[in-house]
Amino acid sequence: MEDYILSCCSSCDLSNEWIEKRNLHYVSFNVMVGNEQKKDDMGKSFSPWEMYERMAAGEDTKTSMVSIGEYMDYFRPFLEDGKDIIHVTLSTGISGTYNSACQAADALADEYPHRQITIIDSLAASSGYGLLMDLAADKRDEGMSFDNLVQWIENYKLNIIHWFFSTDLTYYIKGGRVSKAAGMVGQMLNICPLLDVDYQGRLTPREKVRTKKKVIKRIVEKMVETADYGIDYFGKVFISDSDKELGLEVQREVERAYPRLKGKIQRFDIGCTIGAHTGPGTVALFFQGQKRYN
Repeated sequence: MEDYILSCCSSCDLSNEWIEKRNLHYVSFNVMVGNEQKKDDMGKSFSPWEMYERMAAGEDTKTSMVSIGEYMDYFRPFLEDGKDIIHVTLSTGISGTYNSACQAADALADEYPHRQITIIDSLAASSGYGLLMDLAADKRDEGMSFDNLVQWIENYKLNIIHWFFSTDLTYYIKGGRVSKAAGMVGQMLNICPLLDVDYQGRLTPREKVRTKKKVIKRIVEKMVETADYGIDYFGKVFISDSDKELGLEVQREVERAYPRLKGKIQRFDIGCTIGAHTGPGTVALFFQGQKRYN
């Protein structure tokens, strides 16, 4: 049995069943929906689909990262159990949670001098972050040591490719990511922005595509352009969404382009932390590919 645990934040947008299956651990972000504070615990206590319904009804949402104290409370039982910790955080291009985790690890160093906590910035988000954790779990299960796994994650994390689109700009306008004027024009023209996560882990608009049908086709074209081995890709594919019908359409389009992947694509919900900012109508596609350089 490994003498370390592999840990992440709930914003990796896997499921509790998948987390348990892969022997991963996670700490929950906090989400405000209207006047209620909720835990993003992958739907255990609060479903992201309830949040999306409330957002559609006009309620505001905001998130708060895991505090230093929450990280310390989360890490301590593993240290007490004699385990070292590799904790991978949501991208620093999106959140400040990496700094909180580092401060918590530093605060615990004197208390547990014989234990090791290494904090890694994933430079990833949603189920792309989840895909990185899944691949790291594969390496752990193959017997990779603590130090070698830390190095592998650092070396490989930019090979996790993220593409996503949104069909409703309402929440980008609310969050200030799109100006009100540009957003209104975009809505009128049925613009579905296509974005990725760049080499610094930031959400980056790449193309403006008109209509859902065209953006679904385009996101799969981007996969062919950027996946390992192009159209011959045979690695893992994760999809996360806040619209089940659109997510299924993307899955089918991927399977049409890559027949050998049929039945192998994993689907997850976009959880409360990421979904509070992107809202309903978002689909994200993740796979292994050429290292991100821009």
